[in-house]
Amino acid sequence: MRFFYSDDFNLKLPEKHRFPAQKYRLLREKLLADNLVTENQMAVSEPADRTDILRAHDETYIRSLEDGSIERQAMRRIGFPWSPQIPLRGFRTAGGAIQAAEEALSNGLSGQLAGGTHHAHAAFGAGFCILNDFAVVALKLLAESRVERIAIIDLDVHQGDGNAAMLGTHPQIFILDIYGRKNFPFRKVPATLDIPLDDDPGDNHYLAELERALPQVWNFAPDLVLYQAGVDPLVHDKLGRMDITFEGLMVRDRMVLEGCRTRGIPCSMGIGGGYANPIEPTVEAYANTYRVAKQVYGF
Repeated sequence: MRFFYSDDFNLKLPEKHRFPAQKYRLLREKLLADNLVTENQMAVSEPADRTDILRAHDETYIRSLEDGSIERQAMRRIGFPWSPQIPLRGFRTAGGAIQAAEEALSNGLSGQLAGGTHHAHAAFGAGFCILNDFAVVALKLLAESRVERIAIIDLDVHQGDGNAAMLGTHPQIFILDIYGRKNFPFRKVPATLDIPLDDDPGDNHYLAELERALPQVWNFAPDLVLYQAGVDPLVHDKLGRMDITFEGLMVRDRMVLEGCRTRGIPCSMGIGGGYANPIEPTVEAYANTYRVAKQVYGF
């Protein structure tokens, strides 16, 4: 099994910018240091082809990202200042998600040490999301008849409004989204199955809601699961407003990954959000997802 990564994920941001851009580098270093993956299992996330991007995104928006003509207000909505690295990061995130999905279809599991950019819409980015990697993947694989049905399991603390807007009415896509009711984005877009939770639900309630919801995903009989394994429900997260423990998140990951493995459903993972300050608890939680995956799949 291979997993995907790029140095372009580590944005060069102004000092004291609130986005923890170093988390991608730190996660890769931790996975290697803890022997959760080897160097031979890591591959570079290649940029997506423009054709694949344009299945999901408006060409005017893409062109403005590439040439820097995007309005400052639009970049503020994304949350980053524009630089030539911005479109490259977006294209690599989408391309790495395609590679990870293809690897999962071949070998059962894969993932990218980035991605899950579920706030990006067809014509604009938002919430630190430049392009919507899962939308690019899903529309490509369906257009090419590589799969018949795709499920997105989105367990980031923030609702995936971009996923829902771009894919929520597609008959071949099922989106399960469990998120904080009062958290960003403040204008939610309905998905297939939304489970909004109040602040501080605790492990037991959180996991019970997931356990109740997953059978509807399995009944959809997807040919591929795209798992947005955001760790911002973690009690240490500064944006999450939930109190989920490290152990609770690992149980969550096991429920999803064992559910996929035992049913023979390929699973491709994106790391989603994580904003602890300092960032180390977030990196530990991301690594725990891979720790569980290694236990379940034995890679």
